[in-house]
Amino acid sequence: MKRRGAAALAGLASTAMLLSACGGGGEDSNSLKILVVKHALTGPMEDMGWVEELEKAAGIPVEWEEVSADWAEKKSTMLAAGDIPDLVIGTNAINDSDMVTFTGLFEDLGDDMEALPNVAAMFEALPETEAMATRPDGEIYSIPSYRRFWPETSTRQYVNQQWLDNLGLEQPTTFDELHEVLLAFKNEDANGNGDTDDEIPIDWSPAGEGGFGFFQPSVLLGSFGLPITGGGGSGYIVEDGTVGNFLTDTRYRDLVSFLHELYADGLVSQDVMTQDYSAYQSVGRGDGDVAKVGFSWGWTASDRFGPELAEQYASTAPLLADASVNPDDLAWTYDSYGLNYGLNTITMSAQSSKKDAALKVIDAFYDQDLSIQALWGEFGENVEELGDGSYEVLPPADEATDPSTWKWTTTLADNSPGWIRDDIEVTLPTDLAESAEQGEPLTDVLANIDPATEIWPGELIKMNAEDSSRLSLLHTDLLGPAMQRWATWITEGGVESEWDAYTAELEGLGLTEAVEIHQRYYDDYQANLG
Repeated sequence: MKRRGAAALAGLASTAMLLSACGGGGEDSNSLKILVVKHALTGPMEDMGWVEELEKAAGIPVEWEEVSADWAEKKSTMLAAGDIPDLVIGTNAINDSDMVTFTGLFEDLGDDMEALPNVAAMFEALPETEAMATRPDGEIYSIPSYRRFWPETSTRQYVNQQWLDNLGLEQPTTFDELHEVLLAFKNEDANGNGDTDDEIPIDWSPAGEGGFGFFQPSVLLGSFGLPITGGGGSGYIVEDGTVGNFLTDTRYRDLVSFLHELYADGLVSQDVMTQDYSAYQSVGRGDGDVAKVGFSWGWTASDRFGPELAEQYASTAPLLADASVNPDDLAWTYDSYGLNYGLNTITMSAQSSKKDAALKVIDAFYDQDLSIQALWGEFGENVEELGDGSYEVLPPADEATDPSTWKWTTTLADNSPGWIRDDIEVTLPTDLAESAEQGEPLTDVLANIDPATEIWPGELIKMNAEDSSRLSLLHTDLLGPAMQRWATWITEGGVESEWDAYTAELEGLGLTEAVEIHQRYYDDYQANLG
């Protein structure tokens, strides 16, 4: 999971590793050409021992093209030219919009299921994976992955318990209490180093022009009783069977107003709207054993604040916005579909001259042993086979590296195709155990969310070409001004006085139409559930 959000990957990526040119599987080469979109930390494919199994499955050499940055630009050029490699690998590297825009470029794998027994078995065991793969007209252009062990949410909420203890304070349980705690963090040398100006009371991950993601204060919409998914995304919500969008919801307005109060009091990082993800992480890890951030969100304490500072932080339950909210109605961001399922992880060219080899490689990724290795790393180095379908994910060989970073460095990790079976035993790495332990304050709230009826199930819904293209245009028009206002209202204020004009603007840009499109698909989804 670690850094599933686009902002995280963009912040870490700095260079592209292009080890060979992609040639669309031309007749003049005996190699199978595979393009893989990797995390910026991930090393060369040739260093991954399990890759040899793919070549054996293919029966011919594999020529890798490895991209770690600027994928959107490269993809745009590649698709426009109509020259794609035999296979493209990476979570949503080829997305639904690409499939409906560039028709004819991608193989309909629904016609090839006899050659994909592992994939067919996954579809049978997990029907939702088949739903994720299948277009409205029945085509299957890309196969998802299933990881099984990831938690229901990516985002945990942290407060520096050592700072609270230093100042004789209790953990906040409401917005007002949080405000008072943050004021104390700012004014009273909370970290105890003698400098009253080096504390950042609250900080969060940067939001982009495309909407909201993980580790952002959009999770505080749950403090008003509003469940979201994926950290908020483009704003779609479901209440009582009706799809809406929180970007024009008064609870969103009230949240933005509260965040501006914090900013106006000097409690929010002054870089919160401009920093990239790597800067966000770096600041959170403080200076040696001196913490700099008092309240924030992250995957785990060790990932967010670093191993040296992690013990200073306590994970906390969701806050109440005010006394009008029933504690039983508190909500959070429900992310299980996006964490345990990787959407569109492997796609095949319809023009491939190595079709048999390509199909064998696709199916090999969904083999039990290969799925384990592609996700966590090779046997003997990253994972130990215990026999009888049991495995143990080993600690990092580099003791200075945390397990999550080690995984992303040595294998494709969450960007890989694969199927982690529900009937195998895996001794998990410490970062997943840590996320489970630190997620306990969220357990009751998440248990109250019914994902089938209370969230927008985006990963489970495929839209036709017309609606997908229309929404792409609408979102470009809508999210630009919406996310600009998010930044301006928090830093400069004005949400109350400008709210009516803003909501009218979004309606004029097509928000009602966008919601109506989502409602039609949601109704069909519910009908199919029934």
